[in-house]
Amino acid sequence: MAIRAIVHVFATAGVLLLLARLVPGIAVAGLYPAFIVALVWGLLGLTIRPILSLLMLPINLLTFGLFSFVLNALLFWFVASFIEGFSVAGFVPALIGSLALAAVSYVVHRLF
Repeated sequence: MAIRAIVHVFATAGVLLLLARLVPGIAVAGLYPAFIVALVWGLLGLTIRPILSLLMLPINLLTFGLFSFVLNALLFWFVASFIEGFSVAGFVPALIGSLALAAVSYVVHRLF
């Protein structure tokens, strides 16, 4: 279980560094902020995201689940607001970043 969490953090940090190069509007100052963001993103996924998903269930049902993408993008943008060395310039880069992190999380979950 611990190996899976470590692989997940490393994969998330790697994707963040890749996103900083590919997506205009996402900036990561280096490896250390990428690991901090990966850890905070994982902690948000364990604690706050389930609570918000439950609170936003009616909107999610009305949009056939598409609001969950908006919620992930807003959380990604929120993480960028308080971690020094990581910035997101708007909603569209946040949406792209959260989609990429969700895809990597899915792949890591399926492999490990």
